[in-house]
Amino acid sequence: DISTAVLRSIEQRYGKPKVVRLRWRITDDELAMIKASQKDGRAHDVTLFIFRGKKLAVIRKPNHPKGVYRAPSGAVKRGEDFEAGALREAYEETGLRVQLQRYLLRVRVKFVAPSGSVDWTTHVFTAKAVGGRLKPVDIHEIEKARWVTLDELQGEIRDAMLSSGRSLLRYRVWLTDKAISLLTSPQT
Repeated sequence: DISTAVLRSIEQRYGKPKVVRLRWRITDDELAMIKASQKDGRAHDVTLFIFRGKKLAVIRKPNHPKGVYRAPSGAVKRGEDFEAGALREAYEETGLRVQLQRYLLRVRVKFVAPSGSVDWTTHVFTAKAVGGRLKPVDIHEIEKARWVTLDELQGEIRDAMLSSGRSLLRYRVWLTDKAISLLTSPQT
């Protein structure tokens, strides 16, 4: 998927992330959704916590339950430069031009469903909005984007994600909680 050499180069530019390994139970429908996203052998996503001052850009997908928003994420395409892919995804999902700031977290997760499993890696970065207007470009994948505070993200949005009953949304809550704890704790 993404080579060790590419990751080493990204770490030199944006810092070494906290690395976490997880097993995460999901449904067979969620497993099928992940497998459908595995074009060209894809087994990763780049999740971006995009800030403008103290506000954070979040997106809503058409299939999300009411009240659910999350940090934008997407894939680096085969043969695409990692950073270029992350910036492209940010633009497609939010309409924003961003500057990557910190490689915060690398989660190596095994999604386990009754019918099988998938190994996946989530690369989490912080980024700063440097231009554009918060309005999704890829309107098929993204229904809406908006600015929220960390309190909103950790309050009503988190509650909506947890009450959805969807395991992959619970994973996104876990990711958000972990990222925010790393952002708000003193750096070592």
